[in-house]
Amino acid sequence: MAGSLATGLVAALLLVAAPFIPSEESDITGAVLLGFALGWAMLAVLSVRFTDQPQRWATAPALFMGLGGLLLVGFGSSVREVLSWVWPPALLVLVVWMAVRAHRQLRSRSRRWLLYPVIALLAVASVGGGYETLSAAADSKPSMPGQLIDVGGHRLHLHCSGSGSPTVVLQPGGGEMSSNMGWIAPAVARDTRVCVYDRAGRGWSEPADTRQDATQIATDLHTLLQRGHVPGPYVLAGHSFGGLYVLAFAARYPDEVAGMVLVDTTAPAAKPGAASPGNPGSYDVMGRVSALVSSSARLGLTRLYSHVAFGSLPPQSRDEVSASIATASNLRSTIDEFVQANASMGQAAALRDFGDKPLVVLTAGIGSDAAWIATHDKLAALSTNSVHRVIDGADHEALIGDEQHSAATTQAVLDVVSSVRSAAPLAR
Repeated sequence: MAGSLATGLVAALLLVAAPFIPSEESDITGAVLLGFALGWAMLAVLSVRFTDQPQRWATAPALFMGLGGLLLVGFGSSVREVLSWVWPPALLVLVVWMAVRAHRQLRSRSRRWLLYPVIALLAVASVGGGYETLSAAADSKPSMPGQLIDVGGHRLHLHCSGSGSPTVVLQPGGGEMSSNMGWIAPAVARDTRVCVYDRAGRGWSEPADTRQDATQIATDLHTLLQRGHVPGPYVLAGHSFGGLYVLAFAARYPDEVAGMVLVDTTAPAAKPGAASPGNPGSYDVMGRVSALVSSSARLGLTRLYSHVAFGSLPPQSRDEVSASIATASNLRSTIDEFVQANASMGQAAALRDFGDKPLVVLTAGIGSDAAWIATHDKLAALSTNSVHRVIDGADHEALIGDEQHSAATTQAVLDVVSSVRSAAPLAR
């Protein structure tokens, strides 16, 4: 029994790694199911041939998982939504039947110490999968503000409000979406035009086939703004990882950036990271890992996190973030973002001089040691017209997610807008 179940696990891992299996969530999930099906099939066959306790019932989970795996590998996402309604109740019924059959036919300690835990995990998976399917169906789908714009192979969500110039473009942090700017965007819109958007795979935006490092994100944002008829030059404001993308945009399109706000930004690397685009047809190890991990969202695991991930945002923004963060697409894009972190930090370091353009650097007063503050001092030194402010009482997330402390971020943005309009230095 142990050998059969271990073989199933090894087979699942080998199939996930197999080059002929595409690195898409449906295909990776299907490969895992096919591997597990092999393990159950081996248990049925070997127990019949080599033991006095045949476990013919193991044929049932082998067929169940094998059929599901073949459908996912063969038809992909086109059958995934249908299967999401079928497999949880079917697996739960199967699990109960398996437990009864194992209790009657298996007379050894392996039943208690090996098989029952596996059956229990399958039961938990069926309940979690059912919970996720029902929750997703019951979720109130927030209406999308703004528009979806094709940037070359996928569409990104863009929403602009307010009037005046320069236009402010807000970059959310790692794993976040436009709605995370729920306190800041409306406040800035009272003074000038402000645009928020969702990076690929987040919020209302579609996933992208290309790897999303800082250079690619900056390129997609530039295309989005051009096709969305949002003229520059812009004031860019980025939080956390979003600061890397703001820096990369300014390095790539210097004439289209009038000012910047870096909100507790991740520090660029001193040396460029490894190039990430690579050959589109090359073997993508991390893409497979990302697809495998993101499939856990189908079991309802991300909903446990989604209820605490949005701080004290306004109600509408909170609902939008909660609905987005529970999805497999959001989880995969977040994992991919962190996989590209070294490359993004290196690409952000390409900006070495911001001239005398207004630049405000904000640092969270809570959780920032001397080394972190020193890196932000270096970022402020990019411009001769800069201010570095440490916001006492605010932690990293509070600078955008908390009503009180996000006001400091809003004020920094408005200070840069004012400096651009008047061509006057920032007030220190």
